[in-house]
Amino acid sequence: MRVLIVDDDPGIRKTTRIAVEIAGHAAAEAPNGLRALKLLDEETFDACFLDVKLGTEDGLEVLGRLLKTQPGLPVVLFTAYANIATAVEAMRRGATDFMPKPFTPEQIRGVLGKIEKSRALESRVRTLETQLADEAPAADLESGEPAVQRALQVAFKAAETPATVLILGPSGTGKSILARELHKRSAQRDAAFVTVSCPSLSRELLESELFGHVKGSFTGAVADTLGKVAAADGGTLFLDEIGELPLAIQPKLLRLLQEREYERIGESKTRRANVRVIAATNRNLAEEVKAGRFREDLFYRLNVIGVTLPGLHERPADLPRFTENYRRFFAARLGKKISAFSPAVLAAFAGYRWPGNLRELRNVIERAVILAAGETIELCDLPEQFGAPADPSVAVGARVTLEALEAEHLRRIIAVSRNLDEAAQTLGIDPATLYRKRQKLGLL
Repeated sequence: MRVLIVDDDPGIRKTTRIAVEIAGHAAAEAPNGLRALKLLDEETFDACFLDVKLGTEDGLEVLGRLLKTQPGLPVVLFTAYANIATAVEAMRRGATDFMPKPFTPEQIRGVLGKIEKSRALESRVRTLETQLADEAPAADLESGEPAVQRALQVAFKAAETPATVLILGPSGTGKSILARELHKRSAQRDAAFVTVSCPSLSRELLESELFGHVKGSFTGAVADTLGKVAAADGGTLFLDEIGELPLAIQPKLLRLLQEREYERIGESKTRRANVRVIAATNRNLAEEVKAGRFREDLFYRLNVIGVTLPGLHERPADLPRFTENYRRFFAARLGKKISAFSPAVLAAFAGYRWPGNLRELRNVIERAVILAAGETIELCDLPEQFGAPADPSVAVGARVTLEALEAEHLRRIIAVSRNLDEAAQTLGIDPATLYRKRQKLGLL
């Protein structure tokens, strides 16, 4: 790293420089704020040690000017006049750490080690964000449909408040994407966004995943686990497919929403969590309440702000934009020169009901881009439900694995079903099993 040392004492500057260089970093020195700012104008630094007393200058004011010149610069303040008030004020103004004089070379190296680890973590996060951006097209949260525009306006207004938001709509309409966008627009944006998929686990494991457990509280509990409520403390807890939440857990979620309190499995200690809850479901929760499968008080507590995302067949004005966005994304990702859809394909898209909604549209276009022989996507590049011939490579009796056959069968049944419940009924399995199979086969 390149480290800037700002101190009016030549002896301190020399001692610090030696410690920095022994730790394997390069160092530059400045006796005052003016010289430090000049150095920052000339080059970029990875860390800075700054004295609080710079002769007649106030180091805290110099701190502000340094951070204005190079935002995000890790600045460590050291001084012989250490006190709690100064430390608190320094951190409030953006300092990374605080070191009282006299200090040892080991302390200097320890602070630099922490900064190095932080920089490595930030670099890793940026790399992962880039990889994720390459794996999925950018979220499209615009609409030419008045009903959708109104729903998004309500959602974005609620994002800035701590209100609980319930997102309704069929599977594949972008509920989880909207939930993440609400988090990004909230006061909790810098804290964690934690997702719990309600239909993915048994009641016991789901309760443990939510609230945590103590060692020995049930078979398989070999260590203490904090749970996702604790992980989301200060941030957002997204409960995906909340309509699948077992009745036995619903009172505990209601307590969390009302009292901000919960208990881990096997523990009597009451814990508190400041979490903002966003929930989503493809079920009609009002009907679930009437049927006795969902608590009425929990429904009203979740439905403070209700937002409904309609199915893709109810958004004809948005379909052309979505198809173009997916075409460009997958063509670029797969390195293929695909410039358009044929008129027959556009007509097939417009006349199709899209039971899988945006998720199905994405899968269809990704498949079409892969199969397209020329620069235009033709009807033969689409699945058979669009009037295209069936793909003979994955069929009963073909030389393919059972997993590939199962994946294709699930994909086709889901595509022609009104919802996932109907698909599960057709397949003769429960919705939770269907969810796990889709997750295993990469169909989510």
